[in-house]
Amino acid sequence: VLSLCQIPCLCGSAPCLLCRCCPSGNNSTITRLIYAFFLLLGVSVACVMLIPGMEEQLKKIPGFCDGGMGTTIPGVHGHVNCDVLVGYKAVYRVCFGMAMFFLLFSLLMIKVKSSNDPRAAVHNGFWFFKFATAVAISVGAFFIPEGPFTTVWFYVGMAGAFCFILIQLVLLIDFAHSWNESWVEKMEEGNSRCWYAALLSATAVNYLLSLVAIVLFYVYYTHPEGCSENKTFISVNMLLCIGASVMSILPKIQESQPRSGLLQSSVITIYTMYLTWSAMTNEPGK
Repeated sequence: VLSLCQIPCLCGSAPCLLCRCCPSGNNSTITRLIYAFFLLLGVSVACVMLIPGMEEQLKKIPGFCDGGMGTTIPGVHGHVNCDVLVGYKAVYRVCFGMAMFFLLFSLLMIKVKSSNDPRAAVHNGFWFFKFATAVAISVGAFFIPEGPFTTVWFYVGMAGAFCFILIQLVLLIDFAHSWNESWVEKMEEGNSRCWYAALLSATAVNYLLSLVAIVLFYVYYTHPEGCSENKTFISVNMLLCIGASVMSILPKIQESQPRSGLLQSSVITIYTMYLTWSAMTNEPGK
C-alpha cells in the first residue's frame, strides 16, 4: 500500500515537487525500488532502440549518423555502414545518460551514512526532479558529436562489463554456498536421505545442462574445418570448469571449507556456459 501511494511522486503535484515528498527519510527500501525502476526504465528504452525500424527515426537526429560508411568499431576491419550500427549507438547514449545520472548521485552521497545527514533528503526525495534529470542527461547524450565517443564508450563498457561479471560471480558463489550450507544443515538435522537426494539432484541437473550446452556449442558454433576461436573458448572454459569442480572436493579445500562441494562448482559451471553462449551469439556475422 505504501509503495502504491508513493508512485504518483514520480510525476507528482506541486506540493510533491517543492517538498521531499516520498519516500520518507527512513524508508530506504522504497528508495531502492524507485532507483531500480529508473534503471529498469533505462534498460527498456535501450531495448526499444534496437527494434527494427527505429534506425530510420534515429538517423533524423542532427549529426547522430554523420560519416556514413566512415564509421568504425573496435575488432572489425574496415568501415561499417552507420545504418547497421545506429541502434547500438543509441543504446550507448542511453546507457551513458543513465551511468552519468547514477555517478552524479553516487558522488553526492559520499560519506552519507544515515538518513540524518542533510544530503539524505536529496537521496530519498525530489523524485520528479531526479526523473527529469535522468531524462535530460539521456536525451542530451544523443547530441554528443560522434568523433571518438562510440569507440571510447565501447572500451568503458567493456571494462564495466568485466567488473560486473566479477561481482556477479562473487554473488553467485555466495548464493550457491548459502544454498549448499542450508541443505547440508537440513540433511544433518533429519531426513538426511531426502535432502541428500535433493542436493545430488540439483548438482546433477546443473552439470547435465552444462554438458548439453557444450555439445550444442560444438554443433552450432563450430565447423570441422574452421571456427578455431570458438573451439578454443569452448574447450578452455570446459577445462576450467572441470578444474574448479575437482578443486572443490580436494581434501585441502574441504579442510578449510567443510561446506564446500560440487553444488557451488555446478552453479558456476552452468553460468560459465551461459557467458560462453552469450559471447558467441554476439559475434559479427552470427
